[in-house]
Amino acid sequence: MAETAAITARDCYATCRTWIETLFPGYFALVMATGIIANAMWFEGHRGISNVLLVVNVVAFVVLLAMTLLRGLVFFRALWRDLTDPKLVFAFFTLVAATDVLGVGLGLRGYGSVALVMWFAALGLWLALTYLGFTVLILGNGTERTDIIFGGWLIAIVATEAVALHGVFVAPYFGASAAQLVLFSHMLWGVGVVLYAIFIVLFAHRVFFAPVKPEHLTPILWVVMGAAAISTNAGAVLIVTDVAQPFLTAMRPFVEGATLVMWAWATWWIPLLVAFGIWTHIVHRQPLTYTPLFWSLVFPLGMYALASLRLAQAADIGALAALSRVMVWIALAAWSLTAVGLVVTLWRHWQRGEGGASGCVPRRATGVVKLP
Repeated sequence: MAETAAITARDCYATCRTWIETLFPGYFALVMATGIIANAMWFEGHRGISNVLLVVNVVAFVVLLAMTLLRGLVFFRALWRDLTDPKLVFAFFTLVAATDVLGVGLGLRGYGSVALVMWFAALGLWLALTYLGFTVLILGNGTERTDIIFGGWLIAIVATEAVALHGVFVAPYFGASAAQLVLFSHMLWGVGVVLYAIFIVLFAHRVFFAPVKPEHLTPILWVVMGAAAISTNAGAVLIVTDVAQPFLTAMRPFVEGATLVMWAWATWWIPLLVAFGIWTHIVHRQPLTYTPLFWSLVFPLGMYALASLRLAQAADIGALAALSRVMVWIALAAWSLTAVGLVVTLWRHWQRGEGGASGCVPRRATGVVKLP
């Protein structure tokens, strides 16, 4: 009996080590997805559901953060290999966005000091990852030209807009300097919109004018819509935020117009992305199995619901509020299905003694789309 228990303990230890070593850096999309639906439910008035999701999110964030820190301490080479891989480095931006989304959720419940600390942490991570990520992308590309475009780039835009949103939320804690933080949030919003414009031209050229295979259309491509939705959300929040600088007041019409355009663009993508899924999984019968990339599909749905509500409030468009009430339940349904897939997959891996908590996704399954 004692020998059996010892073997079981060794197996559990080995499995946990493997999970940590192979942790997919984009797994914080789970926290992003859970957090944004919790926040949307909060604003829709479903406080009970929101609180349950927040508890789940805090646990998920702590577990994933602990695993990431342990990975850095025990498996630094594996972590560094991902940080210097052009196909994976942008997945680390999910940590930035997750910190912001969770920070806002905690702030809504009165934990303002915690939200402020989390904003500073997210800002520091954003600065480090922004210049590391684009340096790796430019200098780490092994071909004569950048011959890959993948949805993971868009996570950097999502993180940028998340820092902007979070910054507006914690601005009152800066006292006399609050106006400067609001100005900084406007700047970050602009950077995110410009980066999105650059990416979407390249991405649209690829998917519209070059062959596409079913394996190219992974769930992370939903971030094409999600990045536009979070830009809408950030823009709508900036519109309704009181600003002290005449300069920001003068540019409000630009923010209003760009915000509406970003929401329209996000809406335009939804039927096309659904068609991609039908073509991939029904026409070509690609297996619909769990991967952590599905959290990158759930997050845009939740963000679109909240962005629609915020825009409805900023522009006084009642129809958008009604749309938000429908979309938030669709997002919750998608979250529930993905959560079931996660639990079942982890249980099967645990029974087999296999890695990974990330290892539920091949290391190369990062939403890569090759240029011709």
